[in-house]
Amino acid sequence: MERGFAVPLAAADFKMEDAMETSVRSFFPETWIWSLKSLGKTELTLPVTVPDTITDWRAGAFCLSPAVGFGLAQTTFFKAFQPFFVDLTMPYSVIRGEAFTLKATVYNYLKRPIQVSLSLLLSPDYDATPTDKQQASYCLPVDGRKTVSWNIIPKSLGEVNFTVTAEALKSTQLCGNEIPEVPAKGQRDIIIKTLLVEPEGIEKEAVINNLLCGAQDSQSTAISLKVPENIVEKSARAFFCVLGDILSSAIQNVQQLLRLPSGCGEQNMALLAPNIYILDYLNHTDQLTEETKSKAISYLVSGYQRQLNYKHADGSYSTFGEWNNQPGDVWLTAFVLKSFSQMKRYIPVEERQLIDAQTFLALKQKSSGCFQSTGTLLNNALKGGVDDEITLSAYITIALLEMPLPVTHSVVRNALFCLETAYQQKELPVYTQALFGYAFALAHKEDKVAAILESLQGKAVKGDDGTLHWERPVKTEAKQPSYYQPLAPSAEVEMTSYVLLTCLNRHPAIAILAKDNLEMITKIVRWLTRQQNPSGGFSSTQDTVVALHALSLYAAMTFSKNTAGSKVALKSGGNNVKEFHVDNANRLLFQCEALPSVPGEYAAVVTGESCIYVQTTLKYNVLPHPEDDPFALIVNTIPETCVGVKAHKEFNIAINVSYIGQRPASNMAIINIKMVSGFAPNKPSVKKLEKQAPIQRVDITATNVVLYLEKLTNATEHISFMVERNFEIQNQRPAFVEVFDYYVAESAEVSYSAPCSTANVGNA
Repeated sequence: MERGFAVPLAAADFKMEDAMETSVRSFFPETWIWSLKSLGKTELTLPVTVPDTITDWRAGAFCLSPAVGFGLAQTTFFKAFQPFFVDLTMPYSVIRGEAFTLKATVYNYLKRPIQVSLSLLLSPDYDATPTDKQQASYCLPVDGRKTVSWNIIPKSLGEVNFTVTAEALKSTQLCGNEIPEVPAKGQRDIIIKTLLVEPEGIEKEAVINNLLCGAQDSQSTAISLKVPENIVEKSARAFFCVLGDILSSAIQNVQQLLRLPSGCGEQNMALLAPNIYILDYLNHTDQLTEETKSKAISYLVSGYQRQLNYKHADGSYSTFGEWNNQPGDVWLTAFVLKSFSQMKRYIPVEERQLIDAQTFLALKQKSSGCFQSTGTLLNNALKGGVDDEITLSAYITIALLEMPLPVTHSVVRNALFCLETAYQQKELPVYTQALFGYAFALAHKEDKVAAILESLQGKAVKGDDGTLHWERPVKTEAKQPSYYQPLAPSAEVEMTSYVLLTCLNRHPAIAILAKDNLEMITKIVRWLTRQQNPSGGFSSTQDTVVALHALSLYAAMTFSKNTAGSKVALKSGGNNVKEFHVDNANRLLFQCEALPSVPGEYAAVVTGESCIYVQTTLKYNVLPHPEDDPFALIVNTIPETCVGVKAHKEFNIAINVSYIGQRPASNMAIINIKMVSGFAPNKPSVKKLEKQAPIQRVDITATNVVLYLEKLTNATEHISFMVERNFEIQNQRPAFVEVFDYYVAESAEVSYSAPCSTANVGNA
């Protein structure tokens, strides 16, 4: 256990105990014990691991019961403590090339003085130089402490561990006026803390997805990994993953489906709803384990409670809740109502929540059966879509039928009348047609479903690779390297998923099995799986929800327990890099391998009868290089240069931003401000921004400030807040500010530096 630790040589009169008890502390979670448990008629005992932090803890509990109501337990206190321990002072993260001072402080709360040695484990991941001449050991009196420091220059990227050992030595020399004591327990304390070392620049990601179905012959696909010329040195890394189920990734990463900030009512629902589809799928295929069920249900419970924060007094819901004086959103309320109704299969949902939302929607229904639009939809790609009354009515009709309400229900019956009238009177856009098809499929109106699918077939984009999807007439092109197929915009994924749902819900069931329908389904699924991000989600919120719903239905319909195993060989230059085996026992596992060379040429070869989903994720960093960015973004610091006594310790970040793209305005925009290393946001100054339109919400972490803006136009928005130094960093590198459209692949990035940084380079 002690092997590899650099222990300073002790003088001749210092002796180490033969049988030494050692504590190794490396468990430092940000939060601890926040869970929901079912309590029977007796007590419940929960085994937990206490974090290694030396601190006081307060534990509280409350319970809910239909019989006795709400109960609140008294707060319990306990102290996680050991009388002799070492603690580390270090930043959370740094940029490669930066340096900092690592401080190790050893504390003596024993009743006698001790003689202590302190050592840092050497590692190829960093260079360490003592700041002062270090002794072999130090005398610590009762209640005393000693700090030893090293100048650290990280050399490796990623998570770097720092291991420091404090050891009580047996000594015959006096410490103060007493002979040092060696404690009977805990003579040695080892602490391990992790530093995140990030590359310079902004991380970019490219994903290559393939669905390979084995047959008598093997199936293969070439994987060509290329990087742009302006890549940050040694920042490229890639991973190859094999999945036996198209939902494996989503099941494993259900809380990380969105690769974007998720701090509003719509985004919360986009993380909540897929849990329902995953539970339904695993239940249907007898693959649901207690562990997965417990985890998914806990996500449903927390998501349900969180969503109630966005509820209005009239029973509606909006993106940021009632506090910002915006009316409730009809579209979001329908989404919430449908999801709350469906999750009743797994968790208790107050009937009042369903009645309130359903009543709100009923009051918004006009005499024509269509629904009046209220609230703000933050994705303007769907204007003329969901913002259009007919399309909105189709969405709400789908939500009501999915609850499910019967077609004889008065609100549903009138809503279907609205759709049928519109269907007969006008030519519908592709997006609206896709929703109409699904609504009519749920209502078992097969004649209309067949006609809509025939019309959509003529408007489909047919890929040379045997895929099928649908696009808007005009769309924003993603900024991606030309050698990678960019992931489709969210609107395209969403409308294509609605077509798939239409095909999977045709009535009678024999219509689903028709040859032309099955061919269409297969081609759509092949295209959809190519659009998934590494976590199993898609580019935004609604596309993630609708696509996972459709894919879960498809996976359930095509599931077979008796499928023979398959083998996947990852090759490079004709040589095997790694071999994977997939069978019924591990089909839901996420099997991944880091690729040895980037850039590089690889091939995946599948043999066996089952379909295998292979995903290659490439990540790399680039420095900002403004081109024809759709956003104008300027970032300055106040003061701009290192003047004044406070410039080292605090400064303001000033942002000027506007939308200058092809549309009149952006959708909801996100501004992500990364802190320079060693600085943290001043929370009161950031929180004040929530009162500044068009900012709707702010999120604060140790290293980032994330701003949610309703939209950006060509009018410049001025945003400013204070940051404060919490750790001194040498060779401080620039940090970056990014603004992007939440629903469309449009973005801009610039760099900024602290006023007193030696690497001050201003805006890139």
